[in-house]
Amino acid sequence: MTDTLRTYIFLPPLRKPAGGLAVLLRLAAHLHRAGYPVALAPREITPDAVAELAPEVACVPFEELRLTPDDIWLVPEGWPNALTPGLAAKARCLVYCQNWAYLHNGLPAHVSWNNLPVSFLAVSDPVAGFIELATGRRPPILRPGIDLGLFRPGGEKPANEVCVAYMPRKNKALADQIFRLVQARQAQTGLPIRFTPIQDMTQAQVATALGQSHIFLAVGFPEGCPLPPLEAMASGCVVVGYAGLGGLDYMRPVPPTFAPSWPPLRPVPWGGNAFVTPDADVAQTVLALEAAARLVLDGGPALDAILGHAADCARAYGLDAQAEAVRRVWEEMG
Repeated sequence: MTDTLRTYIFLPPLRKPAGGLAVLLRLAAHLHRAGYPVALAPREITPDAVAELAPEVACVPFEELRLTPDDIWLVPEGWPNALTPGLAAKARCLVYCQNWAYLHNGLPAHVSWNNLPVSFLAVSDPVAGFIELATGRRPPILRPGIDLGLFRPGGEKPANEVCVAYMPRKNKALADQIFRLVQARQAQTGLPIRFTPIQDMTQAQVATALGQSHIFLAVGFPEGCPLPPLEAMASGCVVVGYAGLGGLDYMRPVPPTFAPSWPPLRPVPWGGNAFVTPDADVAQTVLALEAAARLVLDGGPALDAILGHAADCARAYGLDAQAEAVRRVWEEMG
């Protein structure tokens, strides 16, 4: 496909690895394997994750870029100044929005996206809806993928207590409030709940921790298309907590929890797969967590149904599905 536009992907100068960076690197790797000309353009630092996730993709330092009108210049949301080389070269500028909350970050107050010659990709259906609200244009959707070979059920879960995994880096203060309320109520509920933090771990260690947990507490918001809840679903966990808006791409509430009135939920082939609670709501999240814990302890068809819907959902977000979506989107772009 050497006659197609060459894609350059901007990598922000992030010292710590982030999920959004992994999505960009996997995008580059999928393009390369599909035969599309592609290169990474890191600014200041080349993340270590490049060697792991996109080792075969060429790197061109940001300062050495020589873009042309025949190139695609892809920049993640939140870095509008990085569009400058593409705009100057009249390249095809593409903003890949992975979190609706950062769509306008860095954009000068007097500048509108509608005044710039750029197009968008959205990481999820809710993010596409948010972009449409802001610009009047609904962009194509390019969802991320998870490694289903790494995140899978089968871990040994404790039999005499309910293990709840969570990620402290996501709204730690709110997570602490949830823990305190659960502890305060344990004399009333009698529920043997133990919280397990997931932090400073490799992906393999995260997969092991999730495989040994019954529940994943999602406390992240705002989100574009959060991967940890998906990885938890793939690992056989019941997901409880916040969707962060973007999680509604795939989270479908288990009664009595419910989704907000916006965005409208797209049709999906799975049913209730998560106890979804309003973002930042501590009390409802604790009540949902306790309901999920009782479900885990009781077992039976109700638990099996939720875990089955979660597994069906996770399979739809594998790396193969992401690779196919990348090919489809780039074919449609010409």
